[in-house]
Amino acid sequence: MKTTKLLTVTVPCYNSEPYMDRCLETLLTGGDRVEIIIINDGSKDRTGEIADRYVAQYPDRVRVVHQENGGHGEGINQGLRHATGRYFKVVDSDDWVDTASFQRVLDKLESLERIGGVDLMICNYVYTYQDGRPNQVITYANAFPEGRVIGWEDTRHFNVNQYLTLHSAIYRTQILRNSGIVLPKHTFFEDNLYVYAPLRLTKTLCYLDENLYQYLIGREGQSVSDESMKKNYKHQILVATRIFDSADVMAIKKDNPKLGRYLHHELTMMLAMAAAFARINGTKQAERDIEEMWKHIKNSGAYGRRLRYASLAGAASIPGRLGRKSCVAGFRVAHKIVGFN
Repeated sequence: MKTTKLLTVTVPCYNSEPYMDRCLETLLTGGDRVEIIIINDGSKDRTGEIADRYVAQYPDRVRVVHQENGGHGEGINQGLRHATGRYFKVVDSDDWVDTASFQRVLDKLESLERIGGVDLMICNYVYTYQDGRPNQVITYANAFPEGRVIGWEDTRHFNVNQYLTLHSAIYRTQILRNSGIVLPKHTFFEDNLYVYAPLRLTKTLCYLDENLYQYLIGREGQSVSDESMKKNYKHQILVATRIFDSADVMAIKKDNPKLGRYLHHELTMMLAMAAAFARINGTKQAERDIEEMWKHIKNSGAYGRRLRYASLAGAASIPGRLGRKSCVAGFRVAHKIVGFN
């Protein structure tokens, strides 16, 4: 019988031959505490062969799922279905982890398990730019006290451009399963739904001021590229709508004000991004799609109407040419400041 692992790391791979070795080698430094599940998502290169080689070399630490192409979200779905670790993390195949930070994170998770564990661990992540720009650390030190188990009531203010991401989150596996999350196939930007939907179930958190996840920016074909945002704006609208549907924010806010406040904060960002991506597309159809998104949200009741007419997301969706130009200009400024591609 296999020993239960502390952490399952799922690595979705599609034509990842040129760079997956770096990712996997850093994860292997976690030793026997870590289970690595490679998802070969219908790759047409040597990805599957490389994955099989790692399984043969590390049979107690690496597994592979070969599947027909279903997209990044289906890769996460499969990883979660097969996970045996008490905690769960996603690391994309072109990214990697800082090995020293990885050891400290694993040590902390192990110590937390001795006192009952946590629902969610948060760590920093690092934008590493392929074009040689200086790395940029995304930290949460302003929002969370460091190194101790807290509840949402102990959290502090989030900056306007600050939210939890796939790169920063390590969930207790059972929280993800209890949330019932199933990500849509062949959909970009679905990682935002992956992080958001289970948050309503989280009660205990721990933040480590560790620069764990190294997020490569600038590779051709990434979902955060300008071309992808323009082409795939409907995916962001779909994801933002599902994020809205995944939680009754006002009900949560009554029981847990700071969790509800955070959910509202991230939801408005996702809706604003959906509007911005559509307006970067610039077509009349994109404008109609924004209005369809808002029609669905407004029909939910007072909270939906508040989002439409009294939020950042609503401001990003002001109709007309001037509204579109203002939205795109604002997004470009924010994009330049954050630097996520």
